[in-house]
Amino acid sequence: MMLTKFLRFGRRRLHTIISREIIKPSSPTPSSRRVYNLSELDLLNTKAYIPLILFYPNDNRNCNLTSDEKGKLLKKSLSQSLTRYYPFAGKLPTNATYIDCNDEGVVFVEATNDSQLDTFQRMSGHDDTLDQLFADGVRWYNTPSSTNVVAIQLNHFSCGGVALAISMSHLIADASSLGWFLSYWACIALYGSTNHKHVLELEPYFTNSPSTSTNSVQSLASAPAPATASSGQGPISDTNQTNFVAKKFVFPNSKLSDLKNKVAVAFSTNGSTLPKNVYPTRIEVLTSLIYKTATAAATKTSGRFKPSYLLFMFNMRDKFVKKLPQTTIGNFVLIVMIPSTHSSETTSLTTVVTQLKKEKLQLDGIGNVHLVVENVKSLRAKLGSPDLENFAKGSYWCSSLCGFPYNKLDFGWGKPMGITLALNTKNPKNGFVLMDTPFGDGIEAFVTLENECMDIFENDKELLSFCQTN
Repeated sequence: MMLTKFLRFGRRRLHTIISREIIKPSSPTPSSRRVYNLSELDLLNTKAYIPLILFYPNDNRNCNLTSDEKGKLLKKSLSQSLTRYYPFAGKLPTNATYIDCNDEGVVFVEATNDSQLDTFQRMSGHDDTLDQLFADGVRWYNTPSSTNVVAIQLNHFSCGGVALAISMSHLIADASSLGWFLSYWACIALYGSTNHKHVLELEPYFTNSPSTSTNSVQSLASAPAPATASSGQGPISDTNQTNFVAKKFVFPNSKLSDLKNKVAVAFSTNGSTLPKNVYPTRIEVLTSLIYKTATAAATKTSGRFKPSYLLFMFNMRDKFVKKLPQTTIGNFVLIVMIPSTHSSETTSLTTVVTQLKKEKLQLDGIGNVHLVVENVKSLRAKLGSPDLENFAKGSYWCSSLCGFPYNKLDFGWGKPMGITLALNTKNPKNGFVLMDTPFGDGIEAFVTLENECMDIFENDKELLSFCQTN
C-alpha cells in the first residue's frame, strides 16, 4: 500500500490524508464485458458527479471495530461489490460514449480530522469546507477532466465517528443507482458474503444500450445543457454566483400530515376534490410549500412578481409499461417544468400539487426509454427559448431522494446519523433537495437561494409552522 500524507487546513481544523489506494474488483471482468455503452439518457447528462456524504457516530453498542478495521472491511467489501458493479471500476475515456471496463479500480482515500464529528457537522455548511471530505476533490465540477467513475474517501474523526464520502459520475448513474449500489456494498460488509440472501436481493440490473454514434453525441452536446437529474444540480443558465446560501430545514411527518390536511381543505374550499387514490403525497405538498415560499421571497425582494419555473425530477423506473427493477443502473429520470406566469399560481398550495399530480399520472405507462429521451430533448429546446422571461433568475429545481435507501446503509456499525448531498458551490442555483431524515420520521429539505431571498424565506411564518423547532 502506497502511503501519502499532507495537511489541509480549514476553519481551524486539521485534516490529514493518511492513505490512498486503488480498489480493484475481487474477480476480473470478462472480456465480453469490456465495453459498457452509455445510453442516450446517460449522455444527456453533463460530466458531473453526484457527491454524497454519510455520517456515522462512534456507537460502541453497534460496533467494536477500530478505525483501521473499519477501513479494511470497507475496502474488502468494496472489492467484492465491484465484481458485480464492474463498470464502476472502469474509466471514462475523454468525450467517449462508453466506459472502458478495464478493472483499473476505484480510488479509496483515508483521512483523519481532529474535530469531533458532531462539531464538524454543526460548523460546516454546503461550502468548500466539505471539499476536504472527498477523494481527490472530486465533487461536482471540481475535476472535470477526471476519468474515474467512482471516488471514495473514509474520514476518521477524533471521537471515533466517520464520514464516508462518495462521488459517482452522473454519466452512468442517477441518485437511485447510487443508493442501490451503496446498499449492495453495505450488505456485503454487514453480512460478509456475496451469497447472503439480502445481498442477492440487491443484485444490479443492467440494460443493454447500443453504441451511440459520434454524430449523435455531437448533436447532444450542441443542445442547451440540461439540469442534471436526481442529484440536486439545477438548470442551465448562468447566474450571479456570489450571493447564494444553502440551509437545511426539517419537516417532521406529523407536520407534513398537517400540511396534507391543509391542502385537502384548500381543494375542498376551491370547490374541487382529488380522488382518494391520488391524494396528495407529502413530497407534493412540501414541494408546493417550498416553491410557494421561495417565489414569494423573490417577489418581495424585487418588488414585483416575475414568471417562475419549477423543474421537478421523476424517477421513471416504475413508470414504463414494462417496469424496470429499482436496482436498474443508469439515468432513468424525466424532468418536468411547471411554469407560473401569474402571481396567483404561486400563492396557492393547490396549484403546484395539481400540476405535479397531473404530470405524474401522464407518465404512468410510458412506452419506452426513447420517449423519455425525446421528452428531455423537448424540454431542453424549451429551456433554450428566449420566450422564457428571466428563466435563470426565476427557475427552481427540485429533486426528491426520499424513498431511496440512504438512511438504512449499515456497513456493520449502525445506520448513519446524517446524510448530506453536497450542493454545488461552483455553480449554485435556486432550488431544493428533499431527503428522508436519518430515522425516517420526516423530510430534510436542503434549500439553496440567493442571500436576500433566504433571509425572507427562513422567516416565513407559514413555512416555520411546519418545520421542526429546536
